[in-house]
Amino acid sequence: MLTRDERIELLQAAADPVRWAVLEEIADTTKCVCDIRQGVPVPANLLSYHLKVLRDAGLVTATRRGRWIDYTVASDAHDRLRAALPGTALAVAP
Repeated sequence: MLTRDERIELLQAAADPVRWAVLEEIADTTKCVCDIRQGVPVPANLLSYHLKVLRDAGLVTATRRGRWIDYTVASDAHDRLRAALPGTALAVAP
């Protein structure tokens, strides 16, 4: 179960327009940063920042492949986001 602060942090991570675009870009696949940038045209340093926020929130996972890092939506991201919404049975920790 997520605490109130964890729920807020998770929803804030997903709510940013750039981060939402990243999640849409990798929703059904794994992509490296260079491929994500084609669909999310922001400067590389800004994209790296947003990917770090998504990683820290547990919404994406990163896998190193040589000099590349591949990103994918975390397997439990949908369940965690659903649980973070107010009024859901799993949302509130005691």
